[in-house]
Amino acid sequence: MSRAAKLTLAGTSAMAAGIVIFVHYAQRAEKAAMHAGVIRDMEQQKMKQERQADFEMQRALEEEYRKVQTVSDSTRGHGN
Repeated sequence: MSRAAKLTLAGTSAMAAGIVIFVHYAQRAEKAAMHAGVIRDMEQQKMKQERQADFEMQRALEEEYRKVQTVSDSTRGHGN
């Protein structure tokens, strides 16, 4: 085998190995990013559920207080 052929074989082999290694690490990074997105979505859903529960509790308290107390509309003008 000539020297040029050996260099070409070595160069293409090294390049192929480099591409395989790069793709492997790129896939790992993409998988980690996707997993982080899932975790973030789960946290957002949990926060949304907590906010909804707080809202429902506040609405129930408001209805209970309206039964007990007299509430006037403060947004209407008082003869001004």
